[in-house]
Amino acid sequence: MDDPSYGVTDVGDALPNLPPARSGRPPAPSRLVRTRAVLRRALPGLAVFAVMRLAVVTALSVWAVHVGRHPRTVLGMEWDSAWYVRIARHGYGTVLPGPAGSGIVYHDMAFFPLYPALIRAVSTVVPVGEVNVALALSWSAAVVAATGIYAVGELLHGRRLAIALVALWAVLPQAVVATMAYTESLMTAFAAWALYAALTRRWLTAGLLAALVGLTRPNGLAAAAAVLTALGLHAWRCRREDRPVGRRVWPAAVLAPAGWFGYVLWVGVRTGSPWGYFTVQRRFGSTFDFGHYTLYMFKHLVLAKASLGQYTAAAVVIGAVALFVLSVLDRQPLPLLVYTATLMVMALGGAHFFTSRPRLLFPAFPLLLPLALTLSRARLRTVAVLMPALAAYSLVFGVYLAIVAKSPP
Repeated sequence: MDDPSYGVTDVGDALPNLPPARSGRPPAPSRLVRTRAVLRRALPGLAVFAVMRLAVVTALSVWAVHVGRHPRTVLGMEWDSAWYVRIARHGYGTVLPGPAGSGIVYHDMAFFPLYPALIRAVSTVVPVGEVNVALALSWSAAVVAATGIYAVGELLHGRRLAIALVALWAVLPQAVVATMAYTESLMTAFAAWALYAALTRRWLTAGLLAALVGLTRPNGLAAAAAVLTALGLHAWRCRREDRPVGRRVWPAAVLAPAGWFGYVLWVGVRTGSPWGYFTVQRRFGSTFDFGHYTLYMFKHLVLAKASLGQYTAAAVVIGAVALFVLSVLDRQPLPLLVYTATLMVMALGGAHFFTSRPRLLFPAFPLLLPLALTLSRARLRTVAVLMPALAAYSLVFGVYLAIVAKSPP
């Protein structure tokens, strides 16, 4: 069992400290009881999230039928979704040529293995087809993610803010990916609970969940960075206070980055080069240029016409930078800042599909904490106007991004 203490001053002064255990104190409730209690308290936020996702699925289905497409194809077999389903069916090894003269080669080893492995495992036991399983996993993971986001928000600032945090995450413009067979829901589910475990000093749980995040997406390295930061802060405070670090800290430190580095190492062995994964990504057209392409696209948006997807991506990027500054000023716990900073660096520093920037930032839910704090203190009439407006734009933009846009989400 991990350390059940909720005294989390190791990771920031904003976190609550509960009184130490005393002899004769009633036994702590079981994990199942605690989980049920969290779900009960999170119910309003989860209801907003569920209604939003149902509305998006309904709107996408209606519009897909209107334009002569199958809703399941739109949700489960477009862009990255098709790659995940193909890997689940046939394993790794698919290589497709890019546009003539582009130098791009699409190799399926650019996609991390956990999501297709889960699709394959579940579809073997429940033979309803890989696409249906992929969608069911994505939707289920989205609920788990929303619950984890609530748990982090409640731990930091209480129930009212936590509900606002989940509601804001549900109406993000890019939230349509939580409805599609993409990996962002699965990554956010593992990451949110990894952060919660780190903030509450459940080190082995945090390390294991961070490893699973690292097996889900390339930017899953952010969770490992956050957990290692929490572990480092804990070790530093223990040394300063001359007390033992705890035997679970070092195994957790090894576990946290193991998923990400393990897959990168495996690709290196398969390709015969220690830099094999990065070569695969470069040939896929995805490179890290320290933000040069992002700045170029902002210049393009000023000087020329662009699509709704590009303008929305620019607005999300600007908003994310502003919210990160506010998060620093609000003195968020350092592990959360490291998590969001890593996601932002990887999203904004890459040169591949500008319209995908919002999707890459979708797991960065701690960025919404300043907005959630403001929303939780706002008058009811303000909330009644703002939230439906955000939900409407998220709904319309989600349909546009999934069906109308010529670029991937």
